[in-house]
Amino acid sequence: MNKTGIVKDDRYLNHKTGSFHPESHQRLEAIYDMLKEPDVAGLFQEVRARPAERDELLLIHSSAYVDRVAATEGKEHSSLDPDTSTSPGSYEAALFAAGGLCQAISDVISGELDNAFALVRPPGHHAEKDRAMGFCLFNNVAIGAKYAQKFHNLKRILVVDWDLHHGNGTQHSFEDDDSILYFSTHQYPYYPGTGAFEQTGTGKGKGFTVNVPLSTGHGDGEYLYVFEKILKPIALEFNPDLILVSAGFDIYKDDPLGGMLVTPNGFAGLTRSVVDIGNECCKGKVVATLEGGYNLDGLRDSVKTVLKELSGLSKTDIDSIVSCADKKKVEMIKNKVLQIHGGFWKNLNL
Repeated sequence: MNKTGIVKDDRYLNHKTGSFHPESHQRLEAIYDMLKEPDVAGLFQEVRARPAERDELLLIHSSAYVDRVAATEGKEHSSLDPDTSTSPGSYEAALFAAGGLCQAISDVISGELDNAFALVRPPGHHAEKDRAMGFCLFNNVAIGAKYAQKFHNLKRILVVDWDLHHGNGTQHSFEDDDSILYFSTHQYPYYPGTGAFEQTGTGKGKGFTVNVPLSTGHGDGEYLYVFEKILKPIALEFNPDLILVSAGFDIYKDDPLGGMLVTPNGFAGLTRSVVDIGNECCKGKVVATLEGGYNLDGLRDSVKTVLKELSGLSKTDIDSIVSCADKKKVEMIKNKVLQIHGGFWKNLNL
């Protein structure tokens, strides 16, 4: 078995979003309860959550924005965005979400852990340099990527985002950077409206943003095809020192906000694909962080399959899932990516 770490902390439950908000504390309660179930209880090493330092937040966010979020601490309600608000404990939760992920990254880089999953909230991939968006306060995965470079001297980071929604904040953080490759599958056109095929990065970062926008109705086979036939060749050519995953579970087949058809077995397959890449490139150094996912049963079951795959408790047969893909759909996707990225990545042409 791998030494798989988990970040969990009750402070994440203190970010209160209101009775009818989909990104509620109940999401983590469902996951934390799952961790007590007999088939997984005690199998994962708990990472000590810590608050992010200000200089870590400033790797991505502006000083004025960090001050704005800090000013919400202890206040009953502050609205930062039409669908992003805070409660008295939200600032602390956000600090511990970013800091908890950074701690997990440190533990994996040092070899104390083989891989890890930060089971944190609020989520992060929509948060921009100077604004909250889409339920997100600080961009946890973007902070984690720059943290790994600045404080652990890693050169190349791969960020894989399989959330239903495009990670606009993450893309904007790195679109001119050739040392961080951002790969995203997402429902399109949909919130936040970014993530078209043609958005490939800018300047020296051209080609290092890879967007695979998908219409509704894609399931396990199509997702695994994209990961195996598009992500994997690009990732192996990029050869990252660390892989970070924005793990959103709103592509689950019954998610109230989504229109995708991924099952828990599909999430296991996605994880296996990423772990296989990590084993070839960076000694299996993979760290995931929780993004979306609003069907509590689907979230619980799917996070469990991801953890089992990370730890080596299970090893999903990817080929059998890929064989179920709708060939017409996936060939259209592959051809479009090849048309746009074939000039950047030689492996795509093999």
